[in-house]
Amino acid sequence: MCRKFLFLAVAFAIGFSLIPVIALAAAPFFEGKTIRIVVGYSAGGGYDAYARVFSRHMAKHIPGNPTIIVENMTGAGSLVSANYLYKAAKPDGLTIGHFNGGLFFNQVMAQPGIEFDARKFEFIGAAVKEDVAYAFTKKSGITSMDKWVTSKSPVKMGGVAPGAYAPDNVIRVLKAALELPIQLVSGYKGTADIRLAAESGELAGSAWGWDSMRATWRKALDTGDAIVVLQGVPKPLSDLPKVPLAISFAKTAEARQLIEMGIHSPSVFARPFVLPPGTPKERTQLLQKAFQETLKDKELLAETEKSNLGLDPVSAGDLEKTVAGIFKLDPGLVAKLNEILFK
Repeated sequence: MCRKFLFLAVAFAIGFSLIPVIALAAAPFFEGKTIRIVVGYSAGGGYDAYARVFSRHMAKHIPGNPTIIVENMTGAGSLVSANYLYKAAKPDGLTIGHFNGGLFFNQVMAQPGIEFDARKFEFIGAAVKEDVAYAFTKKSGITSMDKWVTSKSPVKMGGVAPGAYAPDNVIRVLKAALELPIQLVSGYKGTADIRLAAESGELAGSAWGWDSMRATWRKALDTGDAIVVLQGVPKPLSDLPKVPLAISFAKTAEARQLIEMGIHSPSVFARPFVLPPGTPKERTQLLQKAFQETLKDKELLAETEKSNLGLDPVSAGDLEKTVAGIFKLDPGLVAKLNEILFK
């Protein structure tokens, strides 16, 4: 009886002494940590807006409730931030990238300066597709497609850098496919800077995602000082039912193909949230799950509705599958797009 009591006492003592170790092992990795969302564009634009709204609501869906902050790392149409995430960011789950996913498409085009392999990023998801709208200020005089087509001088449109899906790629592809009078003025740090340039008369307008545009350029759109004259989507967007589609102006099979592959298809992965290659699978999966739960968060939904930030999410699996598919494009089409986008 004494031996049995002694055995139980020792076992209890050993078990009690291990409690701190077990508790420590069970503590969530993200507890007490800070997650950075590195945005490839300047503050005030669409990428920045989506990153910040997620930074305010995603933490409560991550075990350990970490702090989430947003950092803006501008340069080369967000290529600087994409290369940073791939080459320099520590793959520990504490750095999330939010840059122009059109760069994945441009890897296939052999864009100079790309130092990543898109297929090796860990995808978290996308909050929205990049359903492109082409908009101009009223004072530019480009208030309809007829005005644009018949313009006697090239219409100045703002871009950020060669290879950026929107604005640059969607403007270049449109110009080539429809032979529209366009002068692309690139080098702006983001759409916030482009909006200011358009409002000052430096530019006539530009093109980027409608969900972002209607949130960040809301006042000008409401007053009629900014007007959407064309949309780069396969079917009209619900709140732009009377705005014509770019593809409806295509006069040849090649023009249609350029619009479909250069504007429509990349919209799926244009606004991804990604992690560096080699991020531990369990942390990647936790963040993927948290991202999906955040998309249903009542407070986030209320904020996006108030801010006119649309949600049209893409899962991590669909992002991975779609990105893998672009590496199977016809070589002839790749060569043609390469000439349009980078020559």
